Amino acid sequence: MEKFIVKGEVRLNGSIRCSGAKNATLPIMAATLLCSGLCIIHNVPQLKDIKVMQDILSLFGVTIKREASTLIMDTSNIRVSDIPEHLMREMRASIFLMGPLLGRFKKVRLSYPGGCAIGPRPIDLHLKALTRIGAKVRESFGYIEAEAEKLVGNEIHFDFPSVGATENAMMAAVLAEGTTMIRNAAREPEITDLQNFLNKMGARIKGAGTDTITIEGVSRLNPAEHQIIPDRIEAGTFLLAGAMTRGDVTIENISPDFLFSVTNKIQEIGADITLGPNFIRIKADEIRATDVKTLPHPGFPTDLQAPILSLLSIAKGTSIVTETIFENRFKHVDELTRMGAKIKVEGRSAIVRGVANLTGAVVAATDLRAGGALVLAALAAEGISEIENVHYIDRGYEHFERKLQSLGADILRCQ
Repeated sequence: MEKFIVKGEVRLNGSIRCSGAKNATLPIMAATLLCSGLCIIHNVPQLKDIKVMQDILSLFGVTIKREASTLIMDTSNIRVSDIPEHLMREMRASIFLMGPLLGRFKKVRLSYPGGCAIGPRPIDLHLKALTRIGAKVRESFGYIEAEAEKLVGNEIHFDFPSVGATENAMMAAVLAEGTTMIRNAAREPEITDLQNFLNKMGARIKGAGTDTITIEGVSRLNPAEHQIIPDRIEAGTFLLAGAMTRGDVTIENISPDFLFSVTNKIQEIGADITLGPNFIRIKADEIRATDVKTLPHPGFPTDLQAPILSLLSIAKGTSIVTETIFENRFKHVDELTRMGAKIKVEGRSAIVRGVANLTGAVVAATDLRAGGALVLAALAAEGISEIENVHYIDRGYEHFERKLQSLGADILRCQ
């Protein structure tokens, strides 16, 4: 297994270009199943999760060619097929296949999806949404089957604004008869990106980015060309890395609108933020404590809870970090404690007493964002750290160590 070797106490300085958003790419790749022909997707990051989705789509007869950051996807010869369980278990986002397969073929059979171990992520909201527009759903022996004679538009109300369920409902409803209205929809930028792609294919969707999305069903969709939005979670991670190392870092190719909750919080802890039309710059010196609570967009993103927890571990004072999205997302705390952090978890909150310095240690990533958080901690720590299980990091950060190296970090990947 590969690992990172990090020598800490190096200030990051310089600029990097933000990659395409993994969380926008995966549902858009799945959405190509709704049409027949050649779809061209630009600004696609090179990530393990993207490769797994490519492997899954290939089983359905999709021919995929990558040219640099562009995927050329030919969906002319799609066939309905069961997905091997081992592929479903590699990635949570495989659940996105339910909506487009049900929308186009009126039936789908999948095993339960896997992904990072960050707590229960029930798919009941997905299934209830599909049931509302006419699907009959059966769950048995680890598999989910859904089918419908036809899909008919209806009103869908989510108890919680789930990103994945919102996107799945959108993809299923675009080919349904009549109008579907999704209430209490998730508002993340990635949902707007999916709406834009589907509309390029001929869908009639409006309202993405608000809590109400309206979908007027159409009879067919056509291939389209699209550019993926920048990855706000990657950008936020590098901003926090800049703050953690008391550095001066500029993230290019990112809309500040995507990260206002993050940049506001970074300013609260004492860093200087400069916002441009498509860049964010951070300059940091002394860092002070603050409280953070994760919330659905436009609140503070759960995917940046682990990285900001690393930052607050060396802030002056005591912070409280509350996780409201996933109940088991503090696994990185034990590893940070090995590096000298003073953190106590009580239920869904972590009480963080800032220390003057972290120290290098051998630690292991437990999930994607926890892995990023441990790298940030190692960048600021005294001495040398080893971060194991970097395959988790490769799921969601493109060329992570290379980008950090370009900012001056002393980080190497090795066996």
